[in-house]
Amino acid sequence: MSESIERYSTLVCPKCGHAEKEEMPTDACQFYYDCRGCGELLRPLQGDCCVFCSYGDVACPPVQLGDRRC
Repeated sequence: MSESIERYSTLVCPKCGHAEKEEMPTDACQFYYDCRGCGELLRPLQGDCCVFCSYGDVACPPVQLGDRRC
């Protein structure tokens, strides 16, 4: 049985509220993201492994598969 993962997450900027659907990398962590609304550089919150786990509506692929971090 193959495990299915969600490859897209909607990131929401905490500064301006802009939301953007992005494809998540499956082979690397994404530590930085430039908001397309206001230009704010998003970084993971303390304790999170990537911007998708901090600001996305879907956790990153490794976390979805049961790993604690990407």
